[in-house]
Amino acid sequence: KSATLLISFCFLFNVLSAQNNPESILNPHELFAQNFFTKNGNEFRSANGAPGPKYWQNRADYTLHATIDTVANTLKGVETISYTNNSPDGLTSLWLQLDQNTYREDARSNFYTNRGSNVHTDGYQFETVTIEYKGKTIKANYIINDTRMQIRLPNVLSSKEKINIHIQYHYTIPGNFGGRTDFFSTKNGKIYEIAQWYPRMCVYDDLEGWSTLPFLGSGEFYCEYGDFDYTITLPAGMIVAGSGELQNEKEVLSPKQIERLTAARESDKTIMIRSEKEVNDAAGKSLNNKLVSWHFKMNNTRDVAFGASAAYMWDAARVNLPEGKKALAMSVYPVESAGENAWGRATEYLKKSIEYFSKKWFVYPYPVAVNEAGRAGGMEYPGIVFDGINDKDGDLYWVTAHEIGHNWFPMIVGSDERRYAFMDEGFNTFIDVYAADEFNNGEYAPKRDGEYAPGKGNPADEIVPWLKDTNAPTMMARADQFPEKYRHPIEYFKPAFGLVLLREVILGKDRFDYAFKKYIQRWAYKHPAPDDFFRTINNESGEDLSWFWKEWFANNWQLDLAIQSVSYSNGDVKNGVDITIVNLQKMAMPFTLEIILKDGSKQEIQFPVETWLQGDTHTIHLQTTQPVQSVTIDPENKLPDSNRMNNEWKEK
Repeated sequence: KSATLLISFCFLFNVLSAQNNPESILNPHELFAQNFFTKNGNEFRSANGAPGPKYWQNRADYTLHATIDTVANTLKGVETISYTNNSPDGLTSLWLQLDQNTYREDARSNFYTNRGSNVHTDGYQFETVTIEYKGKTIKANYIINDTRMQIRLPNVLSSKEKINIHIQYHYTIPGNFGGRTDFFSTKNGKIYEIAQWYPRMCVYDDLEGWSTLPFLGSGEFYCEYGDFDYTITLPAGMIVAGSGELQNEKEVLSPKQIERLTAARESDKTIMIRSEKEVNDAAGKSLNNKLVSWHFKMNNTRDVAFGASAAYMWDAARVNLPEGKKALAMSVYPVESAGENAWGRATEYLKKSIEYFSKKWFVYPYPVAVNEAGRAGGMEYPGIVFDGINDKDGDLYWVTAHEIGHNWFPMIVGSDERRYAFMDEGFNTFIDVYAADEFNNGEYAPKRDGEYAPGKGNPADEIVPWLKDTNAPTMMARADQFPEKYRHPIEYFKPAFGLVLLREVILGKDRFDYAFKKYIQRWAYKHPAPDDFFRTINNESGEDLSWFWKEWFANNWQLDLAIQSVSYSNGDVKNGVDITIVNLQKMAMPFTLEIILKDGSKQEIQFPVETWLQGDTHTIHLQTTQPVQSVTIDPENKLPDSNRMNNEWKEK
């Protein structure tokens, strides 16, 4: 009920630290210092966070043909990359990523942690590498260094020019040790999860030039956009589920499968394309010696991946997108994963997640999305995710929502994962938080898993130990610098909770959502850096949030707001009450103060972050004619306050 005796209040400032209380270490001059951005906007990246009028981006289009030998477990590839230099620079060499080389015994990835693998492959083996330029094809002059290939050009590739790279190669597919890509056996046959399976162009941009950080295993990917046309050849009887859209259904599917797939495209309920019985019936037969080619296309994407197996069950359902658009969600999984509490709901989870993300943030742009069950569980690629073969119930929902959410970050918004993991893992975890609330009336809400508040408590409290940990890296550290202990807390949890604070405490939902959508729209299919995000949110929300970027993203500062004193003016309740709040730590935040009077009436006062602009202590005078029963800072415990014991005062 309202505080009828609360007549008025005025603010008094006291910038002196209190005596007989813990000393504050807040430094407003440091926190609110101007010139957070060290570079001015330019014609490539504007000061308001948008791509500049002369923003450019190179392009890589791929034609790929892979053949899988299911006896030797090898992949043989033929590749053509059509590379367009849209930069203003002349390029004297080209750099490619060779991720399969991370499995070599001499790879750098074996040495940057204490968890080097004891199982290896020989990585990529190249038969031929040629370049085609202005109608002439010549043998490429190249070197290989760890997971990178440099092609040294005989002539400068000038601005707006194109060059084709032709590569023939093979490699041994890693087994269970592969992590992100592998093969393994099930009772009905092997499952192949194939990713990072072709040499890919490194990004050349206006920030770093060539981005050639080696692939060490933790820091993920940074890729150019283009169109992909790829074909997978393997024994008849196997199913291939890949990024993009299948082009030759009639050649590789049975009439019954085509009929069911057509029905699924019009069904909100999951339709079985290949049943458990059909998988088991086929399992007794050896794979046909006949080879079959599955042809896929995917446009305006940065990568493709696929799964292949004779052991797959297969189901699908329609995805309903804004403005009447449609897509198809499908899942493939072995019979061991079947069941309504397991992968029987995988397509439902996939479909509903895509529908929510599309409605809330940005429309899913691809015709198909695939959820594949395997050992690489928890890995994302454009249009396809590899999730845990043994996942069930909430665990399967959460991993599905998270991995398909990566199609927004970084598949659509193409940030550099190898440098700034928070821009994909953290932002994606953030949108997952609200997706969980939405799914099936909160069936698995709130999101509490290994990515976000793993203790299943209040995220504001669970983040505090990581803020106190002086060894924790900041979010701005290079992705491969995060020891495993800190990877989820700092790359996923902290940035996600930081965006929750922006949305629910600092800006409010309307202002944040508007700004965040602008960021996605501006940088869809482009390459944003952290400053582009920070500047967009600042400009589109109308707030200079430099203080927040500094304390939360660039540092791991703590927050500790405390009630220093509550006293009646001149000792008489009729003269009103003076309440003094002190900020004891380096972090500042807006906050709510709740005052409850003796008759039970309540008043909440909102304090902006400017409360701390000039000092660490703030006193409010509250005019009332009855005693105060209690005073509480942050009564809903929304803030990551490191010591809640000093947040409340009660009348003795």
